[in-house]
Amino acid sequence: MNGEWLVRGRDGRLSMYLMTQDAVLCRAELVPGGPWDTPRRLGGDRRLRSVAAVGQGADRYAHLVAWSATASGAQELVHSTHFRPLLAALDWDSVGRPEDAGAATGVPSVAVDDQGRGHIFVRDGGGGLRMRAQAQKGGWGPWRDLKGAGVREAPVAVPGRAGRIEVYAAGEGTILYWRQEAPATKFELVEVVEAEVRPDTLRALASSDENTTLFFTDASGHLAAWRPGGRPISLMPAAGPGPVSAVRCVIDGHDCTVVAQRSAATGRVAFAAYPSELEEAGAAWTESGPVLPSDATVSLALDAEGRLVAATLSPSTGQLQLTRRKDEPGLALGAWRVV
Repeated sequence: MNGEWLVRGRDGRLSMYLMTQDAVLCRAELVPGGPWDTPRRLGGDRRLRSVAAVGQGADRYAHLVAWSATASGAQELVHSTHFRPLLAALDWDSVGRPEDAGAATGVPSVAVDDQGRGHIFVRDGGGGLRMRAQAQKGGWGPWRDLKGAGVREAPVAVPGRAGRIEVYAAGEGTILYWRQEAPATKFELVEVVEAEVRPDTLRALASSDENTTLFFTDASGHLAAWRPGGRPISLMPAAGPGPVSAVRCVIDGHDCTVVAQRSAATGRVAFAAYPSELEEAGAAWTESGPVLPSDATVSLALDAEGRLVAATLSPSTGQLQLTRRKDEPGLALGAWRVV
């Protein structure tokens, strides 16, 4: 999934999303903090392909986007909204494609503004970025060309200050950054910074009420953080491949950012925490839990009580494991359990 696949619904239940070969599956807590249901297929019988995207707004509804084949064999993007973890999601609805050609152009990203409108972003065939947003009175607006050049992979989008959407993408030796000046306004490419980004390692987080932070692995293998207007800061060596999971939470009364990643060296989950937006304070990995399959990923969320929750999921086995922060000083986690 492009995005955090562990989310908390507006009813307080946690749910997770898993992309299989041709569908998105969901599992959810039956009650907050309680047992989980069995995997369910979302959005009807339509067959999906590639990587799906998931995003969530202030209303805590989950939006999902993926590529799917039409009757003629062309590829188009489809969208679904999941309002409650234990309810059925809406059937997949076509949102078209950014260009006339029939092939998929890249992994999509989806973000939701403070009015609950989904925004879909995807690379086009020429290496630029395209966007389509839900209209205020229903339906979808037109595809818009956000320009840019050399976009290499999936963009990442996140709701930022005052509900505006902010978007990042890796280019050829660069990071490109688009934003809205206000919700429901057009997007502008406002900054391009030099950076060598390893493929498929972007993750964005609203790290304060004013800023978003982009995490990525640089060419040297270090986890780096960047906020527009500054320069990328190296935090520490990345624990493993792919993007980190990141969440903002309170630890011992301090506003902190927690990042997690499966360690390539040991196969366990590596955690690190530092004061939000104070990367110069430094961070270091601490490992937890059992050894995981090589395809396992980790996702972080806050539960109904505001506690940090970490989950791991292996697509090859379907095994979901979970831990919660204990009521102790520091980043103390409880025992991992298989869900």
